[in-house]
Amino acid sequence: MGATAAGLAVSARDFGLKGPRGWAFRRVSFSAEPGSLIAIEGPSGSGRTSLLLALTGRMKATEGTAVVGDVRLPKQMAALRRVSALAHVPGVTDLDPALTVGEHLRERALLERRFGGSPRGLLRPRAERVREARLRIDAALTAAGLDREALPKGSRTAVRDLERVEALRLSVALALVGRPRLLGVDDTDLKLSDAGRAEIWALLRSLAEAGTTVLAVCSEAPGDAVAVSPERARGDVPEETGRDACGPGGDGTQDVPEPGGGGAAAESEGAAGGVNEDTEGADSGGVPGDRDHRHGRDRQDRPNRQDDGDHGDGGDHEDGRDSRNRRDGQVAHDDEMEAADAFAETGRA
Repeated sequence: MGATAAGLAVSARDFGLKGPRGWAFRRVSFSAEPGSLIAIEGPSGSGRTSLLLALTGRMKATEGTAVVGDVRLPKQMAALRRVSALAHVPGVTDLDPALTVGEHLRERALLERRFGGSPRGLLRPRAERVREARLRIDAALTAAGLDREALPKGSRTAVRDLERVEALRLSVALALVGRPRLLGVDDTDLKLSDAGRAEIWALLRSLAEAGTTVLAVCSEAPGDAVAVSPERARGDVPEETGRDACGPGGDGTQDVPEPGGGGAAAESEGAAGGVNEDTEGADSGGVPGDRDHRHGRDRQDRPNRQDDGDHGDGGDHEDGRDSRNRRDGQVAHDDEMEAADAFAETGRA
């Protein structure tokens, strides 16, 4: 019983996403066969993660089209989430440093059993369900190249004690428990040595060769990958990270705390199919909508009452700026909470 499934072909034409603060990416066009290794390359803040989330059905594109397998985006995001999974996405699939490797794996297996199969599967004998969960976990760990016996305390090793490469392998293994046909991995080369990067690329290459289509965010694509570079509209995007351009949470991701502290729980509901078919709720998951635009207009059009007074009084002017800063901070906080709530409703990637 393998950890990989037949991959999906991925293509995009003039694909773009615009958030309340400008374009995260646009004019993205490419085509890749099933089982390809697709590298989304570019510097931090170039919209890399936004594109990753849009191509896995977690964010709604605002222009162009993409086809993943037989699913068309942005109209069929929920269907794509059922056959895709995410790994190592900050703010979305974070591992809990206080939990052990075994606890993350058990949590992921429980969520997969609850949301990944048919309700009839829950009625099977307990021994059969436990056996299948073990097979899934073992197959996922093997595919991710993570040997529990080689860890300092085996399965009882806390995430905080893992090396960076080991933590990334664990995140990939958790995603593979659901046997996705499309795997998205963020920040594949972040803070890794040359040897660590070589290890991770070898891992992703092996997953692609086994059949799973892999989308990997990186600074520089390897020569054998399908390279995709997000493009932004000049003058429309602030010189901030893609996270800021798209809204709270990150280069497309949403800064949402993981339930129960476990990154595995957040990842499973989207990858294992525990998301609702309510596409309206799903579509709001990545980019805050009209309310965010109204906030933006309010901040631009609302008169600064503190400035209407006597500017000769320096103390009054400073008080006015402090008041505006507090007001804008509260609006930003409200925007972030709204985006987090909306993203949670999509199945949390």
